[in-house]
Amino acid sequence: MRFKHLDLNLLVALDVLLEEQNITRAAERLHMTQSATSGVLGRLRTYFEDDLLVQVGRKMMLTPLARDLEIPVREVLLKIQTSITAKPVQDIAESKRHFRIMASDYLISVLFAEVIREINRHAPLMTFELISPGETAREMLMRGEVDLMIAPDHYIVKEHPSQLLFEEQHVCVVCQDNQAVGERLTLEQYLELGHVSVVFGRSRTPGIEEWFMSEYGCKRRLEVITHDFNTLPQLVIGTQRVATVHGRLARLYARNLPLRIVAPPVNLPAMQEYMSWHRSLDRDPVLAWLRGKLLEMASATPLAA
Repeated sequence: MRFKHLDLNLLVALDVLLEEQNITRAAERLHMTQSATSGVLGRLRTYFEDDLLVQVGRKMMLTPLARDLEIPVREVLLKIQTSITAKPVQDIAESKRHFRIMASDYLISVLFAEVIREINRHAPLMTFELISPGETAREMLMRGEVDLMIAPDHYIVKEHPSQLLFEEQHVCVVCQDNQAVGERLTLEQYLELGHVSVVFGRSRTPGIEEWFMSEYGCKRRLEVITHDFNTLPQLVIGTQRVATVHGRLARLYARNLPLRIVAPPVNLPAMQEYMSWHRSLDRDPVLAWLRGKLLEMASATPLAA
C-alpha cells in the first residue's frame, strides 16, 4: 500500500531503524538480511531526501529530520495497531491480550501478585510481562513499548493520560529485638542508627530519606545500599539498623519476619502512585477493564490496612 508515493510497509522498518540506530540490530528485529535492511534505508533516504542515519565514528546517529520523525512514525503505527488490528472483545473471559506493565518490585509484591491471581479468575487467557522501571521508563511509555506504567507522580508524562491509583505513607522498620528503639523513634535515634537505603540506576536516584535529610539539614550513617525495595526490610534483621520503607511493604514483611514497624521521627509526604498509558490506548476497552481492576484492588481493605 502506498500513500503519497510512500510504501507504508516501510514505516515499520523506519520505526525500528530510528530506534536501533544500527543496521545489524534492525535487520535482526525485522527478520531481514543486512543487505535488504540497507536497501530499505536507501529507499527511505530517497523518499525523505535525507540521510536519516549517518555514520559518526563507529556509531550511526540520527539526522535532525530523523529525530523529528521518531514520535510521529511511532504514533502512526500505534494508531493502526489500536484502531485496526486490535479486535474488539465482547467477553473479557475470552481475551488473549498480553500486557506489558512497568512497575517496581514493591508494587509487584504488594499489589500485582494478588491482582494477577484475581484477573486469572476472570480472564484466564490474559498474559502479562512485568518490567522493572529504568532510566528510559518515560521514553518507553512515549514509544508505546509498555501498555501501562505505574510510578510516583513525578514520573508521569503529562502528554499522556494518567490516573491516581493510591497514596502511600512511609514507615520505619527495625529488627524485632532491636533494644535501641522503643515504641517511638526520635530524630536523634534515627540519625544515630545505621541505615539501609535504596538507590536506582546509574544515576543512583535515592529514596525518600534523601529528601528528608535535605529538608531537615541532617546527616545519617548509611551502612548498606541496595537496589530494590524488597531487600530493605530483610537487611535490618539481626542488626541495629533501620530502613525507611513503604507502609504496605512493611506490613507485608512484618507478617512473616521478625520486624517492628515504627513511625518516622517526622511527618513524611505521602507518595502518590499513578497509572499512566499511551494516549493511543485511551479508548482501549480491555486496558480500561484492567485499570478498573487495579483501582478496585488497590483500595481493598488488605492493602489499605
